[in-house]
Amino acid sequence: MENKPLVLIVEDEESISNFISSMLSSNGYRPLKAKTGQEATSMNASYMPDLILLDLGLPDLDGIDLLKQIRAWSGVPIVVVSARGLEREKVEALDLGADDYVTKPFGTHELLARIRTTLRHSQRMQSQKEDKVFEAEGLKIDYERRVVVLAGQEVHVTPIEYKILVLLSQNAGKVLTHDFIVKRVWGPYSNNNQTLRVNMANIRRKLEADPAKPRYILTEVGVGYRMAEE
Repeated sequence: MENKPLVLIVEDEESISNFISSMLSSNGYRPLKAKTGQEATSMNASYMPDLILLDLGLPDLDGIDLLKQIRAWSGVPIVVVSARGLEREKVEALDLGADDYVTKPFGTHELLARIRTTLRHSQRMQSQKEDKVFEAEGLKIDYERRVVVLAGQEVHVTPIEYKILVLLSQNAGKVLTHDFIVKRVWGPYSNNNQTLRVNMANIRRKLEADPAKPRYILTEVGVGYRMAEE
């Protein structure tokens, strides 16, 4: 029991909260439930969950504000589960530190997959200092040698393309917004979204057998990119 991941469900609709709780219990997780932002803040500090499922429509506090508060002091993985499905709202939540975003109504298998991916990403980040190589389905990025290898053959990439690949691979499984990537690669005052798209097209041309159906770098339409996991 002790080794089961602890998941805090922040959801004010009891029927949805109970459904998610039952689903988690049946799939090897220990659920906790909070109905308000205040309860969630207290429970997060007291129980230190492995992951938070966060609804944005809370009765006492907007979920975006709660996300900001949590991220001010905690790196706990957060998956937003919300009926707010506009791209700008997804981008805002992800830019503020959410690890993923699932729109209601959601499929059980999809939510479980997002939880697994987010937990794996969190574990990978905790041991990131020990990781010197990223590998996924024939793609290898050697951080020490600064080389990219595909199916045993070294691939020539530009310094900018390499920076993008390192950023995505070190966050594999997590959606990175366009703005986040641009600011990490070109600096905090840059606005190179078009340049990012050009570089991404070049990277896919070099790595993907079919750039229109990528295996390694997946597009989250209107939001950003996600590197496929190992």
